[in-house]
Amino acid sequence: MAKTRGPSPLPDMDAMMDLVQAFEALAAKDARLAGAVLEEVLRLVPGKRAILSGRFGERPAIFRFYIEHADDYATRDWAELQRTERYMSEGDFRVNRPLAHVPELGLVVVERVPGQPLMEVIRATDGAHRGDFLPPAAQWLRKYTAPSEELTEVRLDGWFKRVERGMARQRNGVLRRAEEAVLAELQRISAPHEVGRWRVAISHGDFHPNNLLAQGTRLTGIDTGGSAKLPIYKDMARFLSHMARRGLIPSGEARFGVDARGNDAFAEAFALDNVERHVWLPFMLGVEVLIRIEAKPLPAPRIRKAEAFYETLLDGLRDIRP
Repeated sequence: MAKTRGPSPLPDMDAMMDLVQAFEALAAKDARLAGAVLEEVLRLVPGKRAILSGRFGERPAIFRFYIEHADDYATRDWAELQRTERYMSEGDFRVNRPLAHVPELGLVVVERVPGQPLMEVIRATDGAHRGDFLPPAAQWLRKYTAPSEELTEVRLDGWFKRVERGMARQRNGVLRRAEEAVLAELQRISAPHEVGRWRVAISHGDFHPNNLLAQGTRLTGIDTGGSAKLPIYKDMARFLSHMARRGLIPSGEARFGVDARGNDAFAEAFALDNVERHVWLPFMLGVEVLIRIEAKPLPAPRIRKAEAFYETLLDGLRDIRP
């Protein structure tokens, strides 16, 4: 029986335990799960997925159970993990190895790799060297996306609809006014380029520093499997804004509200041209801010931090002359 970490809503725990029991019954007779053992619940996203640690034979492993669209999501993620493992199984930039796929359980098993989440490593590092981790992170993403990159026509309608849905959840009037100013700048800088082209690629989908595990010079990407093609600038924006929202500017210099050295690291790793660097990356930084609205009331310190973030972002956006 798997141990649990932290409280979870009882109905969701019941659903997860049903999965565990189904797993144990199948493991007793199915060669695909020979020697597989569940140990601890790492994360439970109600109605969506459960993440458990365990062992797969002699290997430490992570077991991802999908609850929503279980077969489809597990099959999609398994295919994507196999694709990236072909070219990211060696060297300093890797993904964790796929081990097993059990579609009838909505289950994907991957290797549990050693290392610390990159954001923890950055925080624990002397201030003068914190920014040194940003170029390797950008290079990891470049290696991940390179085989699937292509030029396509710019499509903005869907992004503005996502922004609209996000902003509708904002309950703080001060932040809402700041967000409206950010939206106006995004519309301004993007308008001259709506008939242009931008680069898209199969994205990580949730690329933030805690989804890179650092061990020495090696970075291993985890929680991969998103198979959607998105503008390449979206994952960059996710990474940079995730740190900035938490008050982490590793190099000590901010631009567009995020780390300036990190911004430059992604621009250099992807050889961004002038429009990509000065329009589409800032555009996606603004999109990322506006779609990740916290609907619950925020304490005063969090509001002040968000206001400061928006102010620096707006300063950078207003300086753009597309």
